[in-house]
Amino acid sequence: MQRRTLLRLGLGSAVVLALAGGGLALVEPGLTRDGRLGRGAREVMRHVARAVLDGLLPVDAMAQRMALDAQLERLDAAIAPFPTATRAELSQLLALLAAPPGRWSLAGLRPSWEAATVEEIAAALQSMRLSGLALRQQAYHALRDLTNAAWFAERAHWQALGYDGPVPV
Repeated sequence: MQRRTLLRLGLGSAVVLALAGGGLALVEPGLTRDGRLGRGAREVMRHVARAVLDGLLPVDAMAQRMALDAQLERLDAAIAPFPTATRAELSQLLALLAAPPGRWSLAGLRPSWEAATVEEIAAALQSMRLSGLALRQQAYHALRDLTNAAWFAERAHWQALGYDGPVPV
C-alpha cells in the first residue's frame, strides 16, 4: 500500500468516526446534561470496569454488582469537575462505544457489552492499547485511567496497591 493511500485511509476513518460519534452523541449522549453517565455510558463503563478491575472485584455476584454500582457513582464524581470540552469529548467517546457500530469499529468487540465475557472485553481493550491508530490508543487510556482513578479514589482499595496512605507530615 502506498503512503498516500494509507494516509487517506487513516484520515477517512478518523472523519467517519468523528461524524458517527458526533451524530450518536446528539441522539443519546454519553453524559447527561448534568455531567453524569448516561444509560449507555453506564453500561460501557460497568463492563470496562469488570475487565480492568478483574481480580480486584468481589467474586460473589451480589457483592460485585454493589461494588460496580459504587464504582459508577465514584466515576460520576470524578467526571463532574472536568472542563466542559473534556466532558464533551468523553461524552462522544462513550456514546460511540455504547452503539454497536462504534463498539465494533473502535473497540473491536462484536458481542454487546452485557453479553461479552471479561476475557472478550479484556482482549478488546488490549487490541485498542496495541492499535496503530492513535484514536484507539487514546480511547483505551481514557477508559482505563478513568476506571482506575475512580476505583483507587476509595481509601479501602489502596491496600491492593500496598499503599498505606499518606504519611503524616
